[in-house]
Amino acid sequence: MDDWNGRIRPFLIPEGARNLYAEFRNSDNVLRLGSAAKVGIGYVSGANDFFHFRPSEAKRLGVPGRFLIPTVRNGRGLPPARLTQTVVDDWMRRDEPVLLLRLPKQGSLPKAICDYLDSPEGHLIRTGYKCRNRSPWYSVPDVRVPDAFLSYMIGENSQMVANDARCSCTNSIHGVSMTNDLSVETLLKMWRHPVVALSCEVEGHPLGGGMLKIEPGEAVRITLPKAGPRWQRGELEVIQEGIVAMRKWRHYG
Repeated sequence: MDDWNGRIRPFLIPEGARNLYAEFRNSDNVLRLGSAAKVGIGYVSGANDFFHFRPSEAKRLGVPGRFLIPTVRNGRGLPPARLTQTVVDDWMRRDEPVLLLRLPKQGSLPKAICDYLDSPEGHLIRTGYKCRNRSPWYSVPDVRVPDAFLSYMIGENSQMVANDARCSCTNSIHGVSMTNDLSVETLLKMWRHPVVALSCEVEGHPLGGGMLKIEPGEAVRITLPKAGPRWQRGELEVIQEGIVAMRKWRHYG
C-alpha cells in the first residue's frame, strides 16, 4: 500500500498490469505532468450567456474586437490534437457563441459596451453571486491563454489538445501551461502512450454513468513516459488489459 499512498483504486488493476505500471512509475524514465506544466481550470464568467457573444451579436451591438477573445466553452468543441485557427474560423462562420467579452478592470469603455452593461439584463446579471463579489462586476477574472487544453470529464480517453489558435477556456476544461523546456509537441507525443491512459485511470476518480473526472491536483500526478527503452508488445498488451479493467470497473462502455 505504501507505493500508492494508501489508495485503493490501483488494486483494481490486474496484478500483472499493476506491477508493470508500478515499476514504470518508480523508474527514471518518467515525468509527472506537474513537473512540466501548470494545470488549472479556466475562468468562471458568472453568466455565460451574457458574457459570450456570437459574432453576429457582437457586430450588431458594435462591440470592438479588442474586447473580445475566442474561447473554448467545453471539451466537446475540441478537435483531437490541435486547436487551429482554421477550427476557430469555422466556429465563427457557424456563428457560435465563442467570443468572450474581456473587459479591463480600469479605464473607460466604448459607449456600445456601456449600453450593453447598463441594459436590463446587465442590471440583473450584476446581482448574481459571482458578479456581485468581484470588482468591477463586469471584468471576468482569470482569463488566460494556455499552451494546451486537457479534458477532465472522460469517457474513453482524456484529450490533450495544443492551443495553436491562442484561445482561452471556461472552467469546463483545464488549461495546461508549460513551465520548463518540454515542448507542447513532446507532451502531445507522450500523451498518446497507453501508459498515460492507465495513469489517468489511476489518478482520476469515477463519477456516475461511467465517467472519469480528473481534477487539477490529480492531473499533475499523471505519469508521462520519457525517452527510454522501447516498450515490448507484450508489455503494452498488459497495460491495455489494465485500462480495460479500470474502465469496466467504472462501468464505461
